[in-house]
Amino acid sequence: MDVAVNTAVARSTLEVGGLRTPLISGGDPSAKEAVVFIHGNPGSSQDWVDLVEAVGPYARAVAWDAPGFGRADKPADFAYTVGGYARFIDQALGVLGVERAHLVLHDFGTPWGLRWAVQRPQKFASVELVNMGVLLDYSWHWAAKIWRTPGAGELFMATATRPAFRMTLGKIGNPRGLPQEFVDRMYDDFDTPTRKAVLKLYRATPATELGWGAAELRELDRPALVIWGAKDPYMPVKQAELQRVSFPSAEVHVLDDSGHWPIADNPDRVRELVVPFLRRMVGTR
Repeated sequence: MDVAVNTAVARSTLEVGGLRTPLISGGDPSAKEAVVFIHGNPGSSQDWVDLVEAVGPYARAVAWDAPGFGRADKPADFAYTVGGYARFIDQALGVLGVERAHLVLHDFGTPWGLRWAVQRPQKFASVELVNMGVLLDYSWHWAAKIWRTPGAGELFMATATRPAFRMTLGKIGNPRGLPQEFVDRMYDDFDTPTRKAVLKLYRATPATELGWGAAELRELDRPALVIWGAKDPYMPVKQAELQRVSFPSAEVHVLDDSGHWPIADNPDRVRELVVPFLRRMVGTR
């Protein structure tokens, strides 16, 4: 793994089972304990640059592009399922030598990460949930229903132009607005293979699967920080308090004027919550 270091974070290429993906990291690259940032749809490791930089001075931090997203390889035969991504997380942490992980999860990265956590409880230390969690009594949002419908999903993807993308992600349900460069970066990565990966993922995932693992996670009762934008049009804010069902000791913070991407529309407040929580968690048992 060849590493090029800049003043903020280290950037390199991670190879897992022949699949290559960009990796950003901070802190001691040899540490066995790490903060692991996992993005959702659509997204990439670039969603986490500011937080990786903030965590790096006191802990190892890593973030990669999930297969099918960002600038990662996007093979047609990858298992675009929750289980497939959980296996990739396990393999990636093995390559990186991470034996104890503090997960920071957003959007679809959450069921991927929590599936891994239940399967590897001895390595799972804590979790920070951003506008996603174990979803109880949940039904898919409007866009997911389209993506899950053969024909309609393909048409939606074919007509997802940059102006439409900016309107859907930058305006709807985001009262603070999303930075245009953030939205444009996501669109630049939203190529044909990614659109196909999204359709495969959503069609392989019934809404009931997003509630998987609640009992197992409750028994583990790992430390959890929940951050939720109240204006999220995809994940209802009532789900924020429901995370206490799966994480009885959770700290829950609702950001009243944020949407689905508080990491982009309210980054200062997110940093104020995430960094002190991780400072308390890293190095403790």
